[in-house]
Amino acid sequence: MRVRRAGVTKERRGRMRFHWRSPSRNHSPLPNPYSLCVLVLLATLGDAACSQHIPRSQCVVARVVDGDTIHCRGGLKVRLIGIDSPERDQGLTFTAARTALAELLPDTGAVWLEQDVVPTDRYGRTLAYIWAGQVLVNERMLERGWAVLYTVPPNVRYVDRFRAAESVAREARRGLWESGGLECAPQRHRRGEC
Repeated sequence: MRVRRAGVTKERRGRMRFHWRSPSRNHSPLPNPYSLCVLVLLATLGDAACSQHIPRSQCVVARVVDGDTIHCRGGLKVRLIGIDSPERDQGLTFTAARTALAELLPDTGAVWLEQDVVPTDRYGRTLAYIWAGQVLVNERMLERGWAVLYTVPPNVRYVDRFRAAESVAREARRGLWESGGLECAPQRHRRGEC
């Protein structure tokens, strides 16, 4: 059987050799092991890449309002998702929580904001997880004991991590937990319940 290719002259065709494989050679119902390894690797990398592709926006912190709220340059007000910290009239714990948040932020003030399902709260503040490099600031505030877990579904992407971080702080008696915790949780305090 002779194969004709467009654009190939008679001379050249005479010098060309075609190597045909027998259909029975290297024919196996099982896939090539090398191909399987490559497919598994690509699938694994694909999943990792997809799970890490969460849109983030940058913010340069202009002011730390309290232990769970910051203001960015340009006027954006950001409320940290998943945590609640003492209110201004809750005494020294308010100042300590605000200072703890300020210390977690980089000197440049540049952080990344990651939003969840609901982007803003009823006060118009942007709801976000704050990343300072590889550090999830919301989680670190819980871990150091300067905030309590405050879950508002459907914004629950890191709730398991947050629960574990708060548990670590309680057991180690860090921050607010040093003296057994707050007499009145910030949420109850805002409602005037205590």
